[in-house]
Amino acid sequence: MRGGPCQTRGMSERDTFTHAGCRVTVVDPDRILAGERADLVGPLPRPVRAVRLAVTAGRRDGEPVHEFDAVIDADEAGAGPAVLGRDPVGVFLAHRVRQGDRWAARVVDGVSTAVEGLSRWLGPPPASPGPHRDAVMREDAETGLAAAVTYADRVASAHAVVRTRDLTPAHLRAMLRVVLALVAEIADGEAADGEADALAGHAFTLRVGATTGARPGVRLADVGGLSDVVTQFRQIAVSFRYADVMARWGARRPQGILLYGPPGTGKTMLARALANEIGADLREIRTPEILDKWLGASERNIKRIFREARRYRAPTVLLFDEFDSIISYAGLGQDSGSQAINAVAGIFKQEMNDLIDDNPNVIVVATTNFPDRVDDSLIRSGRFDVKLAIPMPDERARAEIVATMIQGLARTHETRGFRLFADDVDPAGLAVASAGLTGADLREALRRTQLAKAMREAATGTRPAPIGQDDLLAAIAEVRRSPA
Repeated sequence: MRGGPCQTRGMSERDTFTHAGCRVTVVDPDRILAGERADLVGPLPRPVRAVRLAVTAGRRDGEPVHEFDAVIDADEAGAGPAVLGRDPVGVFLAHRVRQGDRWAARVVDGVSTAVEGLSRWLGPPPASPGPHRDAVMREDAETGLAAAVTYADRVASAHAVVRTRDLTPAHLRAMLRVVLALVAEIADGEAADGEADALAGHAFTLRVGATTGARPGVRLADVGGLSDVVTQFRQIAVSFRYADVMARWGARRPQGILLYGPPGTGKTMLARALANEIGADLREIRTPEILDKWLGASERNIKRIFREARRYRAPTVLLFDEFDSIISYAGLGQDSGSQAINAVAGIFKQEMNDLIDDNPNVIVVATTNFPDRVDDSLIRSGRFDVKLAIPMPDERARAEIVATMIQGLARTHETRGFRLFADDVDPAGLAVASAGLTGADLREALRRTQLAKAMREAATGTRPAPIGQDDLLAAIAEVRRSPA
């Protein structure tokens, strides 16, 4: 659930502080505290690859709280401590790998391969009973913020809870100090002076949507007209973020989600929004990446995609867009093309049987405009546990879609002295005029209107009036006349 307005006393559009010899700038902290996912950018010390931070509003024991979640993701070069342990040998080898020592790299790679093979042979380890047993508590001396830190291979996570009534700008700075300590620890091991060595002289910026693998700004709150679907996606996001709670109850979150419905109804956007809600990377798989004219190549391609998916260490949404064109249904025929598709479908079924057990960081989303072309065995429960129809929007849904789009555009582009939309814009009236159109059609109408206004100002040097109801009605009529 995204946070609403909160008390951020003393916070401006940009907040800067220093820590361990580095300079940290927080851009638009109010948006971050209100629920926008943010990324820490700058010259991150190797092997740190990405740092993500999210703040969500919720309730604990009936009391409003704000929860801070941070994820620090490292490259393969940081595998030493994760594979060999955080003891002196592991820290030493990780340090040598970062220095380019090929012998150390071979040792780490060899141990990683052996551990991976042994793990697959023995099966998944017993589920952790919860964070209180595995987490290491880190406390910020200035604010008293206590963060539970956990390690999973090359990913470090930190989680903290602050009562909403106590929340101040200092808590965001405190969480960042905990995050920076983890970044330094991953970069330089656990030496007493490691933090100062790793961070001194650096400048970092925390800002909304800086490096996300999904499209920045696309969140579930930005999806209009699909309230029931959004509710289910929020629940899936919660189950993904709180794997420790799922494990405690022996509950398994969905491994796969199938979205089906007419073109332009928002299926792909939902997958991107889910990725951003989870704080995950988005990996899109399309037809040319799998199907190949050469004998056996298609089968190798689908195996490679799942082999890579089992190695992802950052949370990842694996999106098979236009699923029916990639997999289609079994029993198409006996020609070579049909046999290749059937072979790919068979491998897909096998790989989906245990993907979540091998790598709980990955969730699969498939979209299709033609669900009847997909064999039922491919999408049975256990492979795709959630199947959601994404229908054409009715009048009420279109009004919500238009209102959501307009609010998002105004929030992004309007500044003091510049208005994007006029006061007469009426989403309900636009919904009546757009009967039979999809969310994609409505987005196109807005795009055309924005482009027309921008081109007029560019050509005349005079700023035109804000976008009004008549402008949008004309654009909707133009989209309706456009060929499908």
